[in-house]
Amino acid sequence: MPNPWTGKGNPYTREEVVERLRAQLKKGRPIIAAGAGTGISAKFIEKGGADLIIIYNSGRFRMAGRGSTCGLMAYGDANAIAMEIGEHEVLPVVEEIPVICGVHASDPRRRMWHWLLQVKAMGFSGVNNFPTHCIVDGQFRQVLEETGMSVQHEFEMVRLARKMDLFSIVYVARPEEARAMAEAGADAIIAHVGTTIGGSIGVTRAVVPMDETVRRCQSIIDGAKAVRKDILFLSHGGPIATPDDAAYVNARTDCVGFVGASSLERLAVEDSLTQLTQRFKKIPVRKDALKWMNGRQDGLKKSRPASTG
Repeated sequence: MPNPWTGKGNPYTREEVVERLRAQLKKGRPIIAAGAGTGISAKFIEKGGADLIIIYNSGRFRMAGRGSTCGLMAYGDANAIAMEIGEHEVLPVVEEIPVICGVHASDPRRRMWHWLLQVKAMGFSGVNNFPTHCIVDGQFRQVLEETGMSVQHEFEMVRLARKMDLFSIVYVARPEEARAMAEAGADAIIAHVGTTIGGSIGVTRAVVPMDETVRRCQSIIDGAKAVRKDILFLSHGGPIATPDDAAYVNARTDCVGFVGASSLERLAVEDSLTQLTQRFKKIPVRKDALKWMNGRQDGLKKSRPASTG
């Protein structure tokens, strides 16, 4: 059942969230999860019919006009930022759909079991592994692995969340990570194919082509399916930026939905604000009002003393 005190809304049990999502699939509808960095985003994402809202620390940077990758940098306490957005902005305005908390599992300053208890007590219905080291590669990834900030902490966080009856929807970028998340008990796995293209702060060259995106998504799915058959699979990022893009991936993989952050929240704001402002700039002004204002300005110029400089 939903919140026992209000009769609706968060928190939901893990089983309740899974049942809600599977009910959508039975109706032939995709699962759509959306990142929200502000309360107003969450309010209207829910109104649009999303199935889940996910709170990332990157949402704050994204809605401040900065790239989502800020969420991976040392620009603030990722766990505290996600909690603050959830507590003060999103949870108070979301009426009914489950809200998921982004958790930075490798933060060495947190006792993860203790933090997840706080996440649950706040009223979140589940967790997501963000910031995630899954999307870090190369030598820097190796340094993280060797210095106590391994992606293994993310798998352990999901294992704890499962014990605590928290739904888990997680990012992975490789088949071996999908396998590990499946073993840890993840309920939904998101095939992450990179930073989203488009808009004012999306990537342009650092993106894989769509055919490679499809291949990566399916390889991630296959990695998890080798362990369990009850996982829900969604896509995210890279060239998947529009409903048509997400439909293209769904039609060619075993993905049953999409997770949008920049592609839903940021691009919607960029496009709508630009177009709405342009429309306001086209509203007419009465000619007699313009004549009066121009005359007033001319009078003010004539009344000013001549410069003696």
